[in-house]
Amino acid sequence: MKRYIFKNVIIGSAILLLASSCSDILEEKPHDFYEPGYFKTEQGVKQGLTSHYAHLRWIYGQAYFYNACQTGTDEATYAQSADGNFKDHDLSGVGIINPNSSRSDVLWNNSYYDINTASGIIENGAAVGVASSLIAESKFFRGFDYFLLVQTFGGVPMDLGAGELKFNSKPSRSSKRNTVPEVYTKAIFPDLITAVKDLPDAPRLTGTVTKTVARLFLAKAYLTYGWWLENPNNIPTYPDSPRTDPDGHNAQWYFQQAYDLAVEGINNPGSYGLLDSYYDVNAGANDRNKEVMLFADHTQESEYYNGASLTYGSGGAPDNFAGWMVTWNYTAIRSKNGTAAVSSVQREANQFLGRPWTRMAPPIEVFTNTFADKTNDSRYDGTFAAVFRGNWNLQGTGLTEVATLTNANGLTIKPGDAVLTFLNDEPLTAITYPSGQGDSGVGAGVLPGRADYVISPKGISRIVYPGFWKLGPYRTDNAGGLGQPNAGSTRPFPVAKFSELYLVAAEAAVKGATGSWSARSLVNVLRARAGKWKWDNNGNTAKIQDNSAAMTSATPAVIDINYILAERSREFFGEGYRWYDLVRTQKWNEIAGKYSIGGSNYGQHTPEVITRTIDPHHYLRPIPQGQLDGMEMSADEKAAYQNPGY
Repeated sequence: MKRYIFKNVIIGSAILLLASSCSDILEEKPHDFYEPGYFKTEQGVKQGLTSHYAHLRWIYGQAYFYNACQTGTDEATYAQSADGNFKDHDLSGVGIINPNSSRSDVLWNNSYYDINTASGIIENGAAVGVASSLIAESKFFRGFDYFLLVQTFGGVPMDLGAGELKFNSKPSRSSKRNTVPEVYTKAIFPDLITAVKDLPDAPRLTGTVTKTVARLFLAKAYLTYGWWLENPNNIPTYPDSPRTDPDGHNAQWYFQQAYDLAVEGINNPGSYGLLDSYYDVNAGANDRNKEVMLFADHTQESEYYNGASLTYGSGGAPDNFAGWMVTWNYTAIRSKNGTAAVSSVQREANQFLGRPWTRMAPPIEVFTNTFADKTNDSRYDGTFAAVFRGNWNLQGTGLTEVATLTNANGLTIKPGDAVLTFLNDEPLTAITYPSGQGDSGVGAGVLPGRADYVISPKGISRIVYPGFWKLGPYRTDNAGGLGQPNAGSTRPFPVAKFSELYLVAAEAAVKGATGSWSARSLVNVLRARAGKWKWDNNGNTAKIQDNSAAMTSATPAVIDINYILAERSREFFGEGYRWYDLVRTQKWNEIAGKYSIGGSNYGQHTPEVITRTIDPHHYLRPIPQGQLDGMEMSADEKAAYQNPGY
């Protein structure tokens, strides 16, 4: 059910209690009522603080907001089973983004709850004896929310009815949008600067914010605002405002601030740091590691604390169901048990598998360009499920006693063997594809001597494509069976990683910032790590190999913004960064204006080149129609409130 946010009493979507001193995680408990005066008590303030972290679950992992962050970029297009929300965001002629269809409404409809909660805590926290370090958490989240909003919609309201940045307890059906410079200089920067100053170096509980987390987002805000001031491709802003800074600084000043702050975060990591291998960053068994600094948390231990069912996901927040959207219907793969075609790869709560929805698909260029190097660079292997292995021996499949099946070329396979493989490169021998489903059930081809069906990078289509291992489900309660693959993922959804500090600093250096690190040296820290293999994920075998020298020597001597964006995609592919990255740098149309992919039916492996129509007004999302409908304003006033082009 959609929840439209007018300017009424906005206090948080969930009411939660802080964890006790003996716990190292946030424990959530519902409160039977929550009214404005509650913030004038210490308990009320602390419950509001904890609600900030629950708030993340209404945005991160929410598949339709995820769609708005990914579909239409070079990382994702719509897949075979996509509905209008996904097709609209692709901007490829099959739909149109409008105030009713844009799923950025998820952000608008949830952020103002959290903003008002933060304002209530900021105004009342000190008076009821709450430490400044705790109030700084609310400063962080208010700055964080406004930063998301201003990137998405342009200038947004800072007055919810009681004055700018004031806690509001009375309904208001009028609204005025502030300009982009006002939002940055009055809200985002002051709040995040205070957060950097007052937050602790180490999290008070697992997953709570710290100085380094605040440094990352303040650096990103400086970087983004610097690009906004520079406006290299003359992208319009709204409300109309000169591209000048009220404090008199130019774009270069902000790029330098971003660089300095990111480097400060690198040099003063607190409890964070880079892991030794890229695989470890995203392996489900290693969730909540020191590189993932902020996340929307979930758990398999309790529905109460998970915030959603552990057995069946409804497809709505606060479930973490983003990973379903990029999971194709691998359960359609068929092998033969005698003469009978059977499901050799069944739906399982496993990081390689999960619940298929086939709403979003990666274009072919992801595999031929972005992840062209799959030999030295471990990030492809640590991102995608390229090999689908037989699991028919597990409890609940109906084939538990079947020792072998017949697969490609009439060859025998056993459980754990590859049933279908997405090849790293185009093979020297041409793949023989069927005209339709074929024996594989999914239109996969064969190569001589191989028992697994195969698809090459140029054979990827809207209906069959590599899985998304990085965001796949991970559970330890499968008990030798298929587990609960229809539940939302119980894994935390990553919001911020320590590794991004390197790429923020590198981008600022490309934009002219100077210091002890060059752009190339910053990028090479991550590229060197990417070259160090400890495990061949898709090969399902140990692989101790150090390709860091090859990786770093391949880095261009002079790095440009396109290279930074490519590195960001390799490092953070599919994590919801991409639309913001392309909009910030004004590279969206240049980088994602065309893509290629096969058709929506099995056997359609011939790539089509698709052209997107990305107009300047698309660089801002429309204000949700629900917001406009809820305001008591004239038609002309509502039209003036909306971003142009919508």
